[in-house]
Amino acid sequence: MSTPGGKDGRLDEFSLIKHLFASLAGPGAFGLTDDAALLQPTPGFDLVLTKDAIAEGRHYLPDDPPGDVARKLLRVNLSDLAAKGAHPRGYLLACAWSEATPLAWMEAFAAGLAEDQERYGISLLGGDTIRIEGPSVFSLTALGEVPTGRMVRRKGARAGDQLYITGTVGDAALGLLAATGKLASTDEQTRSILIERYRVPAPPVTFGMQLSQVASAAIDVSDGLLADLQHLCEASGLGAVIERDAIPLSEGASELVAANPDLWQSVLSGGDDYQILFSAPANASSKIKSISEKTDVRITPLGEMVAAPGVSVRSSTGELIAVDQTGFSHF
Repeated sequence: MSTPGGKDGRLDEFSLIKHLFASLAGPGAFGLTDDAALLQPTPGFDLVLTKDAIAEGRHYLPDDPPGDVARKLLRVNLSDLAAKGAHPRGYLLACAWSEATPLAWMEAFAAGLAEDQERYGISLLGGDTIRIEGPSVFSLTALGEVPTGRMVRRKGARAGDQLYITGTVGDAALGLLAATGKLASTDEQTRSILIERYRVPAPPVTFGMQLSQVASAAIDVSDGLLADLQHLCEASGLGAVIERDAIPLSEGASELVAANPDLWQSVLSGGDDYQILFSAPANASSKIKSISEKTDVRITPLGEMVAAPGVSVRSSTGELIAVDQTGFSHF
């Protein structure tokens, strides 16, 4: 592939955009040759928009594979859309590349986006790219659609609603500990699996598109299970009680916390799970099970919403467990 460059041998801005991203452009993006894209909403649907940014050294490690960085960037935004019950349509991308970023890294980043575009049926609509002196920063705005008036909000739960979560929690937090050499006593296979789940989340996009059929309120678990549950409670003016033994863990995470119970704190508060935490009326359980089976997404009942404010975790003996509800902070 030819790569025309500027006077310093590097690609100029427009050559770089064409080289990396033109093949990712979808309908309405005009091959990324215009000042803006055109998106026609589907009749009877509302547009849903979300934005997340990730920075080197803050949200991903400098030696993380560039394709994984790209997939994480896209998927954390798809997680937000899933928690709103939306179907992904497209995305806008802004890249602030570190001056030291080689073209090969950028190409692998674009290849990661291409892979996930195919996986999730989404395409690039436009964006911007610049060079900066500090670490690289990427920002992505995802656009989705939901039937008019059906977007699931954080607000809307009622006392007595049951709490559910998709997938498992804790792998990403444990994976970060493993990647930074802070997790002892784990075999290499478990370590690799946990690190992969930190680097590349797997939001339940297919389940999310069915979410508005059952959920009264929802949030994606990005900052930590307890912190995001607290956000969900505050939005509805309620509290919640969850059963610790009901919290879904992967096989590797389960073995680690059994050997070292102190790791429960990381599991509950570490963040980067990108699963959907949602409330639903008690009579929705059969429908939830049906959607779970149809989409092949694991759904676990966690507890219930209660009138008294605050989040409580209950042990198998019925005792309330003292926990730190502080989750991940971007500041």
